[in-house]
Amino acid sequence: MNQIKRYNETTFDDIRHIDEYGNEYWFARELQKALEYVEWRKFARVIEKAKTACDNSNYDVFECFVKADKTSKMPNGGVKKIIDYKLNRYACYLIVQNGDTRKKVIALGQTYFAIQTRKQEIFERDYEKLSEEEKRLYQRNLTRKGNHSLNQVAKNVGVKNFDKFHNAGYKGLYNGETADDIFKRKGLRYREDILDNMGSEELVDNLFRIVQTEAKLKRDNIEGENNACITHKEVGNIVRKAIKQAGGTMPEDLPTPKRSLKQIEKERKNSLIEK
Repeated sequence: MNQIKRYNETTFDDIRHIDEYGNEYWFARELQKALEYVEWRKFARVIEKAKTACDNSNYDVFECFVKADKTSKMPNGGVKKIIDYKLNRYACYLIVQNGDTRKKVIALGQTYFAIQTRKQEIFERDYEKLSEEEKRLYQRNLTRKGNHSLNQVAKNVGVKNFDKFHNAGYKGLYNGETADDIFKRKGLRYREDILDNMGSEELVDNLFRIVQTEAKLKRDNIEGENNACITHKEVGNIVRKAIKQAGGTMPEDLPTPKRSLKQIEKERKNSLIEK
């Protein structure tokens, strides 16, 4: 059981990527190594079997297995084409289902992708049943945890002025607005938290900014406060661009809820006490 947990939390989660639209994916070349396939040609056969299974299941093969070929420079000055794919979770699941069952990591991969797929199905179904207030509370909890984790990473790369660091991210996402600008625009009272006064959609926008900034700081080995701030703003800009491309509402144009989450939490606590 401990080995299964180790693979679940490390082997497959660590090679998971999130694109600018919030979609998760895995690179086939990275999955090949995780599944302990030494030769690409052998792993490519597994991918072809998975593609056939995908087609037989009436899923779009080209949507599940997106070509992501790369080029690599050769010692003689030439260029070599390297075949790769961006795989969604279902594609990964089909690959491990068609993998070499003698490998223990294949069985662990089958467990991981089956469980994660089921969790996502349950989450999507249950989340849609939540009221807007419940969605806000849920997303606020995630942003709180996300900011805590981001702060730890930012501290490790040299950030000391956290107001400056977080404002860089807000500027990117909110077209130049700082936290104080957002505070004033929302008409909040002294010491109110701007995140407590966002709807679920705006919180999701900020959560994506937070998660992707942490990932980029670690992935690109960013060092120094100034570089961390530049990175945070860049990610904010990327998220803003993704919202625009998707036809979404810019975060500064989203309505501010009538009640803050502090008020809602206080009312719920009082209600429980009265019962």
